[in-house]
Amino acid sequence: MSQDLETGECKVEQKAEETHRTAIPEIVRRIVDSCSDTECFDHLGPGPIPSRQTVIDTLQTSLRVLYPGYFASTRIDPMNIEYYLGQEVTRLFDALSEQITLAVRHDCLRYDQPCSRCTDRGRKTAVDFLRRLPGLRTVLAEDVRAGYEGDPAAKSYDEIIYCYPGLLAVTVYRLAHVLYEFGVPLLPRIMTEYAHSRTGIDIHPGARIGRSFFIDHGTGVVIGETTVIGDRVRLYQGVTLGALSLPKNAGTLYRDRKRHPTLEDDVIIYAGATILGGGTVIGARSVVGGNVWLTESIPPDTKVVLKTPELAFRGPDPAESSAEWGGLTRSAG
Repeated sequence: MSQDLETGECKVEQKAEETHRTAIPEIVRRIVDSCSDTECFDHLGPGPIPSRQTVIDTLQTSLRVLYPGYFASTRIDPMNIEYYLGQEVTRLFDALSEQITLAVRHDCLRYDQPCSRCTDRGRKTAVDFLRRLPGLRTVLAEDVRAGYEGDPAAKSYDEIIYCYPGLLAVTVYRLAHVLYEFGVPLLPRIMTEYAHSRTGIDIHPGARIGRSFFIDHGTGVVIGETTVIGDRVRLYQGVTLGALSLPKNAGTLYRDRKRHPTLEDDVIIYAGATILGGGTVIGARSVVGGNVWLTESIPPDTKVVLKTPELAFRGPDPAESSAEWGGLTRSAG
């Protein structure tokens, strides 16, 4: 009896489900119709777009090549290092050449560009990218040392490589910047936005960043596309190297102009500072203090800080009057 009742209930539920499903075709038609004009976006006609996940996987492979032994799932014997790197670099070539080809072909078809032999270009660019890896290893080693020397909380180089979000963001940026220089569409931004989502550090792949670069803590750092940063520069969390406000619909007009600041060698920018404008130059060896807002250049060897604020201290008596509260102030200095 209970079995029959259960079977009957199942049939009722099944029929109700079928009734609800009949609404789906009409919903699909409405979705299609909603984007029948140019106000919506789709990717229906052109060839396949690059795979975001595959691009991220190439970053993981690149990390294993740039920092051998740190991000491998198994122990690497020194006797086998050439074989190990051969396997990883070959895997990187295969995946990256395919994704570059897809990115180039996508732009060619979608924007009606002249044929650039996308498959051959993808393979050639992938080889050119791989040729840059030995030099990148040297530059990143300097970034690791800059992190260790700039942060007394760091106990070892291993800690910098394993744990520091700043190094991860800079490593991904340096890889993406190579592809950006080669004119590869889409992939550089996929890479740096992945690092952004992982670390909270937003570095545009078009920025030009010198050697021995260190971002301490890092959360909330923004470095815009046309930023130029010299050697041995250090940034702290919450720093923005951005553009001044642009007129409405001025994106196309200003796209190829320098919109972001220049930091010369040995500059230090402390937490929360905002530096804006393509003509703004922070001179060598200068220090910009926390929460400073700058839209003008400063000469070398300059220190810019906010005036010491006044702090108000609340007394232990919660019933004190507002007058007493207002009069109880003391300089932070």
